[in-house]
Amino acid sequence: MKIPGSVFRQAVRDATGITWEAWVAALQQAVDPSWSREEIKAHIGEYFQVTDEWAEWLAVMYGQLLGRIPVGVTKDAGVQIGVRKTVALEKEEVWGFLTSPQGLPLWLGDVSGFRLQKGYEFQSAEGITGKLTVVLPNQKLRMRWKLPEWEKPSRLQLLLLSVASGKTTVAIHQEMLEDVYVRELMRRFWAEKLKQIKNHLEAGR
Repeated sequence: MKIPGSVFRQAVRDATGITWEAWVAALQQAVDPSWSREEIKAHIGEYFQVTDEWAEWLAVMYGQLLGRIPVGVTKDAGVQIGVRKTVALEKEEVWGFLTSPQGLPLWLGDVSGFRLQKGYEFQSAEGITGKLTVVLPNQKLRMRWKLPEWEKPSRLQLLLLSVASGKTTVAIHQEMLEDVYVRELMRRFWAEKLKQIKNHLEAGR
């Protein structure tokens, strides 16, 4: 059973004015454990008068307490997410940009003196911290990666894949996330980052 992390707990309190512990107590009284996620969501939205988005999140998180496994959770990698974007450039060009002073801020943040070597520890101006664990030029970077508000670091991998003549897929894979709420936040985060990277690279052609 995956217990929601601090990010979700703060978010649900900010959005609803009620702590997660109080929600659990209320849902134990109001929800039939045999209900489907959609039935739980509908009941939460109607009975507690919360937004559709928060009825969904409460249904998903409470479902985990009932033993249900949501999308994106695996036994070995924990909660994970994968996001991809294909750009019309060769791998070497993409790698060179992503590891340059111009490209790094688009996905890693403002990191001064960045060194492309295994064991290098970094902290960005935005508060992101991490450590490179695998460096394969033109192919892959793997690292520990943590936002300042997180309790524990995640495992982040940046992978470049040749998919066609003159095209490269940039793939972000992130594991060991706090919970599925953070998974969705990171899905949106990386989708936006890869969109910015694609636009920047292809605009410069």
